[in-house]
Amino acid sequence: MDLELGGKTAIVTGGSRGIGKAVAREMAVEGMDVVIAARSMEMLDSTAEELSYETKGRIFPVQVDTTEDESVRSMVQQSLGLLGHVDVLVNCAARPLGQGSEPDPLDITDDYFWNDINVKCIGYFRCIRAVVPDMKSRGWGRIINISGLGARNVGSLTGSVRNVAIVAMTKNLAAELGRDGINVTVVHPGYTRTEATPRVIADLAISNGISEKEAEKQIALKNPLGRIIDSREIGYIVTFLASPKSVAINGDVIAAGGGAGTSIHY
Repeated sequence: MDLELGGKTAIVTGGSRGIGKAVAREMAVEGMDVVIAARSMEMLDSTAEELSYETKGRIFPVQVDTTEDESVRSMVQQSLGLLGHVDVLVNCAARPLGQGSEPDPLDITDDYFWNDINVKCIGYFRCIRAVVPDMKSRGWGRIINISGLGARNVGSLTGSVRNVAIVAMTKNLAAELGRDGINVTVVHPGYTRTEATPRVIADLAISNGISEKEAEKQIALKNPLGRIIDSREIGYIVTFLASPKSVAINGDVIAAGGGAGTSIHY
């Protein structure tokens, strides 16, 4: 299938590593010019060099702190200068869940709670607010928000709150922007293999007194496929949602956790 993405452009926040990096890779493979944005310029430069070599595509590193509106606006202006216009925004800059212990709900401080909400929910909205005028001016766009199955499961209070909020924001914006040719969608990854996975497996093995092979098996059995979903597999889904061929999907959630969870969603 031709995804019709050749020559289109994207901003991927959180693009220096993990799912964001995997998304940027797949978009570049499809012929898109991609800005990867994150806080660490050193990591951005390294990732941009790696992905440019691997994909032969044009990957531009731009520093941003999504907790600051001025930083977000500057990042989008720099991206417009580099890309000419922005067809696709992928919001992926957030504290990853599942890579360390979470505080007990009643031990969560105001600062911890609001930092999580500020980085992910409000940070996503800042980026959307900054790119929409350019998308509207051309009558086309795709906004894909990376949320998470924490929206459907207990285990992290702030993780659930922020991910549910992302879904609500997405649906409202889809209703608002659809007639401007802009689709807004959510992807819910479950536990996903990234650069951090070996450390997580090693820590689990040590804490439970088991081998790393057994620790990985315990994680893998959390979904019916019996293996850990790879970040590249999330990249495939997000890249399809960026395509003109995804037009029928708008305001909706795509779960991408290999069937994890037992609740029925309809």
